[in-house]
Parts: sequence; structure tokens; C-alpha cells
Amino acid sequence: MKPNRVRKIREEIRAKDREIVRLLNERSSLSVEVGRVKSQLGVEVYDPSQESRVLSSLTGMNEGPLPDGALREIYREIFSSSRRLQSPLAVACLGPEASFSHLAALTQFGKSSSILLERTIGEVFDALEKGKASFGVVPFENSLEGSVKMTLDRMISTPQKIRGEVFLRISHCLMSHSPKSRIRKVYSHPQALAQCREWLARNLPEAEPVATDSTAGAVLRIRKDRRGAAIASLLASKTYGLPLLAEGIEDHPNNITRFLVLGNGESKPTGRDKTSILFGTPHIPGALHQTLGPFARAGINLLRIESYPIRDRVWEYLFFADLDGHLRDKKVGPCLKKMEKKTSFLKILGSYPRGEETR
Repeated sequence: MKPNRVRKIREEIRAKDREIVRLLNERSSLSVEVGRVKSQLGVEVYDPSQESRVLSSLTGMNEGPLPDGALREIYREIFSSSRRLQSPLAVACLGPEASFSHLAALTQFGKSSSILLERTIGEVFDALEKGKASFGVVPFENSLEGSVKMTLDRMISTPQKIRGEVFLRISHCLMSHSPKSRIRKVYSHPQALAQCREWLARNLPEAEPVATDSTAGAVLRIRKDRRGAAIASLLASKTYGLPLLAEGIEDHPNNITRFLVLGNGESKPTGRDKTSILFGTPHIPGALHQTLGPFARAGINLLRIESYPIRDRVWEYLFFADLDGHLRDKKVGPCLKKMEKKTSFLKILGSYPRGEETR
């Protein structure tokens, strides 16, 4: 390409940049005004349903070459900056910094949000229930290892509702101050250790796996254990300045974790929603079949169901289920009322916009 042509293109880019900056500031001014109106009406600053609708509209009008995923990431940060101008938003998640829960929180809320890094999943729930944070992000299930028991335990009793979900592709890295030949312990969250079990057996057969509260917490452990290694994210290696020994050590490439976004209130219908429920059935033959009958008759797709043993009551279970649609939908609400009559217990965990599933 000729030098004059390059200069001309760069001048055009600078002109576009000036226009983008002007429009972003105009948009920010409008956001501040929206924030004033929300404050007067007592409306919450973060509305996941509205943001989901805006993102769907933006990708619908996108003609490229910018990929839809990149466009969503850009606007997530625009939303995050706009919310900060309206009112600071505190979001709790499992830390320390650069944990996968932290990455999920940044994916959903952007870098302008105030992220509270808690030591355990239980403390994330505590932060929400005590009003320390407005929203929380917790791991719920992994495509390979199944549900996260600590999250299920607290979902049974918490008054918080599911307001959204985030799907995050999990890629694990091994990091240490020592070469692999000197490593004697490998620290990480139990789910991460399980997801790398085969790789560890082949490459570090003599190293002892040690469970930690989070993957980033494992990184902090090896600051003191010079013969230890941590399994964590690539961001964790960069954040804490640790030498990277291996990348992509998870045993299966389709390793995706679903995170729940929790908070007070409820998310409005978007036309692309999911409803999660928790229920119990009488301890009689055919009870589960009868309980699920209304879904089949109403033509509602049951997306997921999982049994969960009730503490102190041997061989009795609760069931977590996800279904297609919103509580306010014409079919869903009446169906759940019919279902309730056939259950011993029913709790609506929340209706919320479906997350963008990672492939």
C-alpha cells in the first residue's frame, strides 16, 4: 500500500475516533439523566433484562466486519461506565483477583463496577443477604464436573433471586516458581483439579493435589511453597507475575462453567428467558412424573433437572430444574401454579435472560 494512501486512511480513522468519542460522551450524558430519573422513581441502576434487549438489538443491526461477540464486549464496558456515572454498583464474587468467578463478574458487569472479592461462595451469599453488595456472581455448574454443591446448598435458603447467567469457557494453566521436575504439590479448587486429573496423572504423577477455596487462592499458596504449583487462569499468571509452565491443561476442550447472577428483585421478560425452580415431591410412587406432567401438557421445554438429597432425611430429595420461558409468560405462570398443587414444596429461584452459551 502506498504511503499517501496509508496516511489518508489514518486520517479517516482519526476523524471516526473523534466522532465516536463525541457520541460516547453524548450517550454518557443521557445515561446520567436516566440515572436521575431512576433515582426519583426508585428503580434499580442495573437492569439485566434491559441490557439483554439492547445487546440483542445491537447484534441484530450489526453488518460487520466487527464480530457480534466483540460488539457485545465493547458495549458491556459502555454499560459498565454508564452505571458508574449513575451510581456505584457493588458486585460480590469468589476471589481472589483473577479467579474464574472474578472473570465471570467482569464479563457480566464490566471493569467499571466495584468488585468485592470474597473468600468463599458462602461469603458471596452473606455479602448479598447483609446488603454489602447489590449483586453476586457464583459458579453453579460445570459441563464436565456437574453442579457446585456449595452453591446448591445456599440456593435452598437464600431470599436472593437469579437475575442472569454467564457461560465462561474454562482454560486451565499450570504455573510455578519451579520446573515441573521439582513440583511436589499442585494447588487448586477441587473442580479445577478434577478437570485436569488425566493431565496431572501423565505429567506430574508424584505431585500431591491440594484443594483450595479458589483457583486464584491456589496462586497465593505457591508464593510460600516454592515447590508447589497452581492451576489457575492465564490472567492469574499475568496478574501475580508467576512463570507459566503449561497452558490448556484441562482434559476436555469443551469445559464450560455456568455462573449465576444473584440479586434482589426480578428481571423482566425479554422473549429469550429461562426460569429456575426448586421443588420437592411427596414420597410416593409416580410423584415426580405427576409433578412434571403440567410442563408436557403446556408444551414447555424442561432444560435441566437435577436431584439433590435432603439433609437428615435419608432417600428423600429436592429437585433443581430450569425451564424455557419467563414466569410472566402466558404458559409458564399458570403451569407452575398447577405444578405447585402436586409438590410438597416449590420455590421460584428466578426468571432471567438466557446467557450467551459458549461453543
